[in-house]
Amino acid sequence: MPIRTPPESETGQGITNQSIKNLPPEQRPREKLIRHGRENLEDRELLAILLGNGTAHHSALALAAQILQMCRNDLRTLAQMHIQQLSQLSGIGQAKAIKIAAAMELGRRVFSPPTEDKPTIRSSLDLFECCKSIFMNKGHEVFAVALLNQAHRLLGVEQISEGGISFTAADPRIILKLALDYRASGLILMHNHPSGNLQPSDADRELTQKVESAAKLLDLRVLDHLIFAQHRYFSFADQGIMPSVNGRSQRNFT
Repeated sequence: MPIRTPPESETGQGITNQSIKNLPPEQRPREKLIRHGRENLEDRELLAILLGNGTAHHSALALAAQILQMCRNDLRTLAQMHIQQLSQLSGIGQAKAIKIAAAMELGRRVFSPPTEDKPTIRSSLDLFECCKSIFMNKGHEVFAVALLNQAHRLLGVEQISEGGISFTAADPRIILKLALDYRASGLILMHNHPSGNLQPSDADRELTQKVESAAKLLDLRVLDHLIFAQHRYFSFADQGIMPSVNGRSQRNFT
């Protein structure tokens, strides 16, 4: 498939030397948002509002267009970019890059459950819906654990480690210590595969076996191990590959 060549309005070339304040009021992003609502602004216009101002040779709209071009107009790609990557673009700098990163993180947190809520986790799907925001737009592996009480109420979610694109180490001792600190009765292992491949690796299976064997000595239950890949997930329990549990689709933990 040929790569689409963006028009000048997207690359910023057509508005490079024109300051936003010199545009007609109906074309200025801030005024447009006030008059027509935020949902009616293009990505480029919303990003320009975040940037605040441009440079001597590039307006905020032009800079916003260049940022979107760099991430192929994919906001998920933009959300995964590090501050250092954004700062490399001429006219952005660290301050503007931090604003963008902060806005993307706020957007991710919108999908996080309120901290005062303690949902009941009855199935792998329940946990996926509750915790998917933790792994959303992560370009590297993150390992976390969900801690549950006897009634399968979620006591908390703790990140154990972060790693590279294809691997992160998780220490079973840290996982079990957290379970004891929370006075949890059960736990669920979770990590993501940035590649999008949902199939568990041999290392994933080995870690699951190791944690479950150690948990038994402490009278703790390892209910499942979930692998996240954007809007999909893989459940060890659902697939019947938990070391000591026979699974079924969206199995009931209770």
